[in-house]
Amino acid sequence: MSLPANSSAGAAAGSSGSTRPKAIIGVSLKMYFGYERTLDWCRDVAEIASAHPAVRSGDIELFALPAHPVLPECARILSAAGAAAGAQDIFWEDEGAFTGEVSGKMVAETGGRYAEVGHAERRRIFGEDDDVIGLKTAAAYRNGLTPVLCVGEPGRGTAADAIKHCIREIDGVLNRAGSLGGTGRTIVAYEPQWAIGAPEPATPEFISEVITGLDAHLHSRAGQEASRVIYGGSAGPGLISQLGPAVAGLFLGRFAHNPAAVRDILDEAAARLGLLEVAA
Repeated sequence: MSLPANSSAGAAAGSSGSTRPKAIIGVSLKMYFGYERTLDWCRDVAEIASAHPAVRSGDIELFALPAHPVLPECARILSAAGAAAGAQDIFWEDEGAFTGEVSGKMVAETGGRYAEVGHAERRRIFGEDDDVIGLKTAAAYRNGLTPVLCVGEPGRGTAADAIKHCIREIDGVLNRAGSLGGTGRTIVAYEPQWAIGAPEPATPEFISEVITGLDAHLHSRAGQEASRVIYGGSAGPGLISQLGPAVAGLFLGRFAHNPAAVRDILDEAAARLGLLEVAA
């Protein structure tokens, strides 16, 4: 890969913190890896990130969500490479008698910068609804974390139906968070439930149409001007270059278990933005 001639200026801007990310790549490791394998993965991804011009410049925002026990060390490893870490879930209170839960306050104290909320598995397995997810979103805002709000329709249908369903979820969650005074930058991850764990993602045309609608709605809400929408649901290499401009990036799962795939996706995201030329 090679960098365009004007990239050094972008790198300087990124190092000073003045560059707003142009693309977002996130990874949730769920509960697939053990402690040591998670650390090995983070070290490999950190090496890729530290050498990648679009991550170094701040043009690509890269984050990973490991299991809670590994978060502090993952945050240390990734932050040194210009990336970041966060939690796959948080509780809605900051402290108290809530056995087994982890607060947003502790996530922030241990180096986390993101908190995933509303994943379809949390809804299905643990019965979380928009009210609970809204409480967790408010806890993320309150503790300086960026919520990664997952939304998605349960069954395959039209793009219009998907937009309508996801807008209901976005509004339900953000209205509940707002009732507690919570607002701030949000990363909305559009993950159609029927595509999670499937052999292939939804079609690029479908993804682009849905996210264009969600992006317009999200930005119509007060306090969400800096928020973005990314796609998850069997996302992997080769997808981002096929998506429309409203799609800010990807939320990756099992297709990012190989760090080389993360490198490929970063290259594709940078090339899509005209930041990088990828050798054939």
